[in-house]
Amino acid sequence: MCEAPEQSAPVHTAAAGPLGRLPITGDMLRSAPSGEIFGMTQNSGMGWNPLHLNRPQYLILGTMGGIRREDGSPLALGYHTGHWEIGLMMEEVAHEITAHQGIPFAGYVSDPCDGRSQGTSGMFDSLPYRNDAAMVLRRLIRSLPTRKGVLGVATCDKGLPAMMLALAGMRDLPGIIVPGGVSLPPVQGEDAGKVQSIGARFSNGELSLEEAADLGCRACATPGGGCQFLGTAATAQVIAEALGMSVPHSALAPSGQPVWKNMGRQSARALLHMEHSGMVMKDILTDQAISNAMVVHAAFGGSTNLLLHLPAIAHAAGLRVPTVEDWNEVNRKTPRLVSVLPNGPVPHPTIRVFLAGGVPEVLLHLRRLGLIDDSVRTVTGRTLGENLDWWETSQRRQDMRSRLREADGIDPDTVIMSPREAARQGLASTMTFPTGNLAPEGSVIKSAAIDPLVLNSEGVYRHVGRVKVFTAERDAIKSIKDGLIQAGDILAVIGRGPSGTGMEETYQLTSALKHLPFGKYVTLITDARFSGVSTGACIGHIGPEALAGGPLGRLRDGDWVEVIIDTVKLEGSVNLVGDGEQPGSPEEGVEILASRTAHPFLAVDPGLPDDTRLWAALQAASGGTWQGCVYDTDKIIAALEAGRQALGWK
Repeated sequence: MCEAPEQSAPVHTAAAGPLGRLPITGDMLRSAPSGEIFGMTQNSGMGWNPLHLNRPQYLILGTMGGIRREDGSPLALGYHTGHWEIGLMMEEVAHEITAHQGIPFAGYVSDPCDGRSQGTSGMFDSLPYRNDAAMVLRRLIRSLPTRKGVLGVATCDKGLPAMMLALAGMRDLPGIIVPGGVSLPPVQGEDAGKVQSIGARFSNGELSLEEAADLGCRACATPGGGCQFLGTAATAQVIAEALGMSVPHSALAPSGQPVWKNMGRQSARALLHMEHSGMVMKDILTDQAISNAMVVHAAFGGSTNLLLHLPAIAHAAGLRVPTVEDWNEVNRKTPRLVSVLPNGPVPHPTIRVFLAGGVPEVLLHLRRLGLIDDSVRTVTGRTLGENLDWWETSQRRQDMRSRLREADGIDPDTVIMSPREAARQGLASTMTFPTGNLAPEGSVIKSAAIDPLVLNSEGVYRHVGRVKVFTAERDAIKSIKDGLIQAGDILAVIGRGPSGTGMEETYQLTSALKHLPFGKYVTLITDARFSGVSTGACIGHIGPEALAGGPLGRLRDGDWVEVIIDTVKLEGSVNLVGDGEQPGSPEEGVEILASRTAHPFLAVDPGLPDDTRLWAALQAASGGTWQGCVYDTDKIIAALEAGRQALGWK
C-alpha cells in the first residue's frame, strides 16, 4: 500500500540568483560563440565566483563509482573498490588547479568489475565496455571546448585502459593519467585473487564453510584501489607510467593514503606545466614510448590483457600497432625482474612493489641493460632519462625502500631484482605465443605462470591428453566443482571469443585450477581471455576464434591434444594429434580437422546483448583481437562500402 506523502516544505518558484557580473567585454559579445558566454552563466549559476570566470579551465575525468558519506562509509556501493576513492583524488587535483588560478571541471564515467561479473552474463559487456567508455570520455573532453588540458583518474581493468585510450586520442591536448592506486592485503587472510576460488575449493573439500566465509569477508582489506596483485588493473597502471603518461613513481600507490593524494597534486602541477610549455599527448606517445611500455610489461610479468589494450592505445595515438612478432621479440630479450602476486616466486602484494621502487626502479635496471629508449619525453616535461637520474639519487627512493624494510622486513632488492639475481631465482620470461593446427593465427600463454613442478629440466612443459570440450564456461566450472575434471585432462572452452561472448574472461576456471591440488596437471585452451591474475598452463586468445571458423571449434570430447611450451626459448604449439586409442601426429590432426564440421553445440551465447554483437562485428572488421579489438573507422567504412557495392546499392 502506498504511503501518503509527508507534508511538503514551501516550494519556491524563483530565486535572486548569484551576485556579481560576468567578466565579459563588448568584443567577447561580438565575436565569442554563444556557448562560451552561456558557459560562464552556468558556471556562475553553480556558484563559481564571477570575478574568476576568465581563468584557464582544466578537465578532471574520473571513473568514480558509488556514493561515499563524509566519514567514508557507503551510502550507495560502487561496482568495485578501485573506483571507490577516486573522488578523493579528484578533490586533491581540483584544489591544486584552483590554487594555481585555474578553474577545474569534473566529469565521471564509472566502470564495471571483472571480478564481480566472473561466471555471469555481466562478462559479456566487460571488454566491449572499454571501447564504449573511451568514446564517451573523448566526447566529454571535446564537449568542453574551453578546456586547456585533461587529467584522467582511473584504476581498474576497463576504466583505466579506456581513460588511456581517450587521452591518447586527444593528440593535440595536454593530458595526464593519475592512477587510482591499489588496495592493501589483509594482515591475516587471502588476496583478492585467491579468494575468488573459495567456491571451487569448498566444493572439492579444501575449505570449510566457516573458512570460506571468513576469508571472503576480509580479502579487500582497504576500501579503495585496484586488487593487490599484478592483474590487469595494476599492469595498466604500470603501463601508463611506462608510457610517460603519468608522473614518476605513481603506479601502485596505496589508495587513500597521503603519498597517493600528494601524487594527485603533483600531477595537477605537471598538467599546468605541460599547458604552459605547449607540450601535448603526441609529444609523449611515440613509437619509442610504446616499445618502452612493452619492455616494462615483460620485466614486470604483466597481464596478458595488455595485449588487447596497448595495441589499442597505439592505434588511438595514430602510432604503429605492435604485432605478435614484436611482443615475441620483446619477451625474448627482456628478463622478468619483479617478484609479485600472482607469479612470484614470492607472492608479494603490489604495495611492496611500490615501496621497492615501482616502475622507476625497474626502468633503472632496463636502462643499464640498454633495453629502453630514455630520450622519450614524459608528462614531467623532462625526458625519461632525466626522470631516472632524479630517481636514482632521490630521497623519495631511499625513504620508500627503507619503509619496506621497516614495515614488512622485506629487502626491496628481493621484490625488484637485478637481472643477475632474477636469473639466479629462475624467473622465466613472461609470455609465449603458441601456434599449431588448433591455433593457426596464434594464441598466448603467460608462460612465466606455469608451475615449475610440471616443467622438465630444460624448462619445457609438455602435455598430451584427451580433451574435454565445453561450449559454455558455466558447464566447465560445474565439472570442476563436481569432480569431473582430473589430473591429465585438457580442458577446451570454445566459442567464447569476441563473436560468442564478447571475449569473456574465464578467471573462475583458472583460479579454481590454481588452488586445487590437481590443477597444475590440467591444461586449459580457449578462444576467450584470462584475468591478469590467472596462472597455470592456460592458453587463450586462440585464433581464429571457433565461431569464425577456427579449427578449435571442431574439437570433440576424447580427442588427443598435444601442448608444448618452451619457457626458455619462448616457443610453443597446440595441436590436435589424433582421435583414436593412441595419440598420433599433428599431421594426422590436420586431416581430422579438415574432415569435420563444427562442434554440434557451438553457437553464439543466447544471452549475448545486441550491443556486444555490434562491438564484435566492428572490431572484427578492424583487425580483431591481435589489433587490440579497436574500432578502425577507415576499415569499417571500407567494409560497409564494399558490402553496399556487392549488393548493388547506389
